[in-house]
Amino acid sequence: MTSPDANASVIGKICALLRAAGGEEPSGSSTTALARAAGIARPTAHRLLSSLAGEGFVDRDAATGRWSLGPEMYLLGSMAAVRYDITDLARNIVQRLAAESGESAFLSARRGTETVCLLRVEGSFPLRSHVLYEGIRFPLGVASAGLAILAHLPDRELDGYLSRVDLVPEWGESHSSGEIRRRVAETRTTGFAVNPALLVEGSWGLGAAVFDRAGQPAWALSLTGVETRFREDRRRELGTLLLDAAHRLTVQLGERRN
Repeated sequence: MTSPDANASVIGKICALLRAAGGEEPSGSSTTALARAAGIARPTAHRLLSSLAGEGFVDRDAATGRWSLGPEMYLLGSMAAVRYDITDLARNIVQRLAAESGESAFLSARRGTETVCLLRVEGSFPLRSHVLYEGIRFPLGVASAGLAILAHLPDRELDGYLSRVDLVPEWGESHSSGEIRRRVAETRTTGFAVNPALLVEGSWGLGAAVFDRAGQPAWALSLTGVETRFREDRRRELGTLLLDAAHRLTVQLGERRN
């Protein structure tokens, strides 16, 4: 009999492969590339991908041998979008946020222990930050959107997350547990999160959480731009814009029928 831990391990590997396939080029990816991205051995990746193909979750191009997401993923995604995809509802708010601030504005969604950017609208200011783009993922606590979400989680959930992850090897000492806790405390005081050029030198970001009907921080709005546009007095102004926009979107989501 297969143990529960073994089953969980296989499920984790399958999920990692599907995420890797979803993040690659439309032309698909090789088995080796997907195995590397998912952090698993190539023979295991090939076996799992072949099983997924049999169920329609991935496709393999007969000529190139490259893998891409299959029709079952589209069908499941279409059904999930009814509940989770809020881009159409949020678009006007994000556009207004970009217009009023002059900065690039974004909508991101929480996906487990990550955020994924769903929508980007450019501002009018000619110098822009290109750290965020649609589809990019960051661990919670790294970009301003993820920090805003993390700051609104219960302490028990925050503690559990920080005890399980080590962001320092990939993101540097500014993302140690202690530093993240410090920024979480600041975010809880001001209401909005600040990323002071921790990802790319000279590129700042602000984020504010958006809540679902259960009061959970499921999404975030954010603004990014060059450092000279994010001095302290203007950060307060932009933070107010963000919090107002996040509140309006939260209210609209609460009024929406599933």
